[in-house]
Amino acid sequence: MKILKFKTNVKSPEAIAEVTSFLDKQENISQWKIDAESEENILSVSGENLNPQQVENAVAQAGFKAEVLRVLGTAGEGL
Repeated sequence: MKILKFKTNVKSPEAIAEVTSFLDKQENISQWKIDAESEENILSVSGENLNPQQVENAVAQAGFKAEVLRVLGTAGEGL
């Protein structure tokens, strides 16, 4: 399982709610979360065959920005 981390401008519970449907539609994503308490509003995404551009595009469809920070290799279930 691959884990991707993104810097976003998703800052509030309302913004997270707006992004939810777009990220939930992505078949390669098994789990995701946004840490809106962090300075960079980190979006963590885990799944198989993840494409960073696909995640960035899904967030953009919701009207927000995501910039890949790092890609972690094989991992467990946790983000």
